[in-house]
Amino acid sequence: MKARLIATGERAPSWVAQGFAEYQKRLSHWLPFELVEIEPGLRGKGRDARRATEDEGKRVIAALPKNAYVVALDVPGRQLSSEQLAQRLEHWRGQGRDLAFLIGGPEGHSPEVSALADEKWSIGPLTLPHMLVRLLVAEQLYRAAAMLANHPYHRA
Repeated sequence: MKARLIATGERAPSWVAQGFAEYQKRLSHWLPFELVEIEPGLRGKGRDARRATEDEGKRVIAALPKNAYVVALDVPGRQLSSEQLAQRLEHWRGQGRDLAFLIGGPEGHSPEVSALADEKWSIGPLTLPHMLVRLLVAEQLYRAAAMLANHPYHRA
């Protein structure tokens, strides 16, 4: 099983890129994890944000691996503890499908992307910079995989 993080936005700050790369490397022992950056839709004065979100959605859908189990990061999604995420990861492994985690743009996911998600995961009600969410997802997936491998990283 492989996992892909499909994230709207490009050129993460170096500290985010370095942190993400560190957890990606650690996670590779248990779950190959790839980042795919999606070009954001055009926004600004006189531009339609809905159209930008739809354009992003088309690019996200094109980046999905075939037959992947799709988990959209979404504020109204299901909130999980680290232990519950580890249980979900074990469940996803049992399905034998690749995973795709989706981070939308400033207005969230397009309706088409939301409709094809197999489930929605919320990392909480806080408003966070989307670049930081990349790092949080990588760390939490590493923590979940470490828990399943009885690695001492998680000390709750």
